[in-house]
Amino acid sequence: MEVGADEITLRVANRWLRFTHETLQYSEGNQSDFSLQEDGTVKLNGTTEEMDLAAERLAREMMQSE
Repeated sequence: MEVGADEITLRVANRWLRFTHETLQYSEGNQSDFSLQEDGTVKLNGTTEEMDLAAERLAREMMQSE
């Protein structure tokens, strides 16, 4: 995991996810709308979910793809 002022990057082997204030980018080239909400939720591609559940789901997807 790499944490900076403007982005966070999660790496698993040769794959990565990069979070900015407005987007989630995938190493495969896909990009999604992303934002953290004041109530502790995450908005990802128009869908709102709890931040911890979104983090667990994304991490699980990264680990399963290897």
